[in-house]
Amino acid sequence: MREQGHQPVIIFVTICAQRRKQIFAREEAVKAILGAWAEADAWAVGRYVILPDHLHLFCIPRRAEVSLARWSKYWKALVSRRWPWAEEQPIWQEDFWDTQLRQGESYAAKWEYVRNNPVRHGLVERPEDWPPAGEIEVLAWHDR
Repeated sequence: MREQGHQPVIIFVTICAQRRKQIFAREEAVKAILGAWAEADAWAVGRYVILPDHLHLFCIPRRAEVSLARWSKYWKALVSRRWPWAEEQPIWQEDFWDTQLRQGESYAAKWEYVRNNPVRHGLVERPEDWPPAGEIEVLAWHDR
């Protein structure tokens, strides 16, 4: 893991479906995304939420030579190649939004906001009722 000073670098990322198509929150789509993250191991994915038209994830670099943009492009290409619904191609918005969590910001507080997205969008009544959400790897500074 790369650090800035003595603080781990945790990046919050939002990626949208092209034209905000409602295509991600299906079991096969979620499996394709999670599989691509596992294969594209230059960055580690921590907590994530996959919504119908966009997804949020927290990640940290494992290899400094692989930029977030390059990593994102790689795993999105993996998902696109394995996408079972050809008529939905292209599936990804080209760019993404990212922000580095700063010292003093709480990963847990950011996560609480993100995990409540399905509730705010009227998809479920409680965040725990939204299945395409979870944590793949424990990132460095929970609850700091």
